[in-house]
Amino acid sequence: MANKKQVTKTISLENYGIKNARVRYQLSPDELHKITIEKGQGVEASSGALAVNTGEFTGRSPQDRFIVKDDITKDKIWWGNINIPFDPNTFDALYDKVVKYLSNKEVFVRDCYACADENYKLNIRVINEYPWSNLFAYNMFLRPVEEDIKRFDPEWVVVNAPGFMANADEDGTRQHNFAILNFTKKIALIGGTGYTGEIKKGIFSALNFILPVEKNTLPMHCSANVGKKGDTAIFFGLSGTGKTTLSTDPNRSLIGDDEHGWTSENTVFNFEGGCYAKVINLSRENEPEIYDAIKKGAILENVVLDKNGNVDFADTSITQNTRVSYPIHHIENIRIPSIGKNPKNIFFLTADAFGVIPPISKLTPSQAAYHFISGYTAKVAGTEAGVVEPVPSFSACFGAPFMPLHPSKYAEMLSKKMIEAKVNVWLVNTGWTGGPYGVGTRMKLKYTRAMINAVLNGDLGLYNYDDYHIHSVFGVAQPRSCPGVPTSVLSPRATWNDDEAYYTTAFKLTNAFRHNFKKFEAHCSEEIRRGGPQRYAF
Repeated sequence: MANKKQVTKTISLENYGIKNARVRYQLSPDELHKITIEKGQGVEASSGALAVNTGEFTGRSPQDRFIVKDDITKDKIWWGNINIPFDPNTFDALYDKVVKYLSNKEVFVRDCYACADENYKLNIRVINEYPWSNLFAYNMFLRPVEEDIKRFDPEWVVVNAPGFMANADEDGTRQHNFAILNFTKKIALIGGTGYTGEIKKGIFSALNFILPVEKNTLPMHCSANVGKKGDTAIFFGLSGTGKTTLSTDPNRSLIGDDEHGWTSENTVFNFEGGCYAKVINLSRENEPEIYDAIKKGAILENVVLDKNGNVDFADTSITQNTRVSYPIHHIENIRIPSIGKNPKNIFFLTADAFGVIPPISKLTPSQAAYHFISGYTAKVAGTEAGVVEPVPSFSACFGAPFMPLHPSKYAEMLSKKMIEAKVNVWLVNTGWTGGPYGVGTRMKLKYTRAMINAVLNGDLGLYNYDDYHIHSVFGVAQPRSCPGVPTSVLSPRATWNDDEAYYTTAFKLTNAFRHNFKKFEAHCSEEIRRGGPQRYAF
């Protein structure tokens, strides 16, 4: 059970260089919840969940993520402004500073693992400065049973010290915060930031290297669920596009909400043991499963509470990126273990703030590869400083910040698997309709759910010219009708009531696609290059 006290063992952190620490090992969620409140680092919300403030950083800091460049990584990593190289000797010196900082302190240690499929299991030891960070590790990683704890042998170690501030001039960092992966020493070193997402994405980034290079398995930034007939659906998408919301379906069992592997045996497995959902504007009416998962054991991050401990989910005064983490068993309808077979449908989710991409369309294999490499969504006004109108945002493989290899490597693996498994791929716009952000409206969740259900139920049928229309700008096949969705909603042009404005905006977006794709063209076949929009606006 979630709060059953584990069999404990005495462990020392001396071999990590952490000396004379008071080690709090494998504490239960209740204990970590209580300690956090006693230390004044969090409060209990009316739901029973723990509410914390992550401090200066309320999201990841991509410019401060590094990978140690050594014999393992130097010829394999796609180096650049996403995968920033870090010197091995500089890493060693910084690591020594961090473990010295943690010495003589109370630290919280958890043994856990990633990858629900036993054949791909990665044992992890997480060392945290703060108790609530350790509770996050309990929620998000897979939890060993008591017998496993007794003989646990960690392969990777996460050292997490939010209170340690680097000196950029001495330590080789950009500023005082950092998240560094060392594949030779199998260490994820995180400091200067309390944002818990750095912990989970550090291990995700490691697996995005380990699985394709060593295990012939495709890592995916996606959610997944499985139907009553055993068909698995996969949902790719960047933050805010609906991965967690759309995969959490009362009629289908949740495999996981964010990180998965697709094996050569054609199975899909969750990397994690929990969910990390955005809670901006969360309501029980629209997302009952997620809303009800916010209870004792969950951690709310950077939300605003009233004097009675009630959360105002619409309040973004701290950040737009308000979050909750909870163990997956807080959701009732889950797949145990978190493994699915027989993938049948893949959904690419995009929140198109220009309002020009169809709400659902079917992709050919070459279009699927093109859109996977592109990883399009859009930033809207207010989400970042200086953003005053919609801005195209491209993140290769729908997760570029976490992908150490060149995106074409992941795209090649996905294309091969799609063809072998005869998977249908769909592009779903969960963004705007009837005009761009500020003019149109956000696509109704009930319509998006209806479209996805129609696909999963087989109601949209096979592609043919009677049932599908080829979009004149993007070249994708949009269905002419869909159960539960007004026909007018299916055509983005029709929702605008201004053809000239629609096509001007659509061409503007296609040019952004083509400009972004130039950096990938040399690594892609002609077939993939032809999968994108073909028309220019002059």
